[in-house]
Amino acid sequence: MKPLPPTLRTKKRYILAGIEPPGAASDQKELYRAISGAVTSLFGDVRAAAIGPAVISSGPDYVIVRCTRSGERDLRIALSFVTAVGNENIVLRPKATSGTLHALRKRIPLAPPSEPGHPEEVYFGGKIYIARRYQGQKVDLIEKGIKSQELLFLTQDDLEEL
Repeated sequence: MKPLPPTLRTKKRYILAGIEPPGAASDQKELYRAISGAVTSLFGDVRAAAIGPAVISSGPDYVIVRCTRSGERDLRIALSFVTAVGNENIVLRPKATSGTLHALRKRIPLAPPSEPGHPEEVYFGGKIYIARRYQGQKVDLIEKGIKSQELLFLTQDDLEEL
């Protein structure tokens, strides 16, 4: 069987939605279940089948959802009604709608630089340091006293001791 030419295929739209808090919903299957449940409960089975929501991709702070061309308004409404994925409480905020994935992926925001955690005092190598921990297992050590600063190269084992 030959594939349909582009003029006869059903038109699709893609919606980019932000996930808050970032990293809360990581499983695409659970995201799909929550989104399709919201669409079905708001619009019923017949309209949900016409909208045809599908999770295309997701990251720690975004999700891309596909729907039919006439269903993007209803899907955006349903996305704002999603409050939980699995055991995690989340909020989905629709950000952009596009007809192609290529154009939508350009609009995915880059991750902001992570803020350091609260400073804490750490004893390492017989000296007292102030440690600031970042996401991604990065740690800044600042020697207390600042009279002489030295460059430290720590291994993973050293970080586990902190």
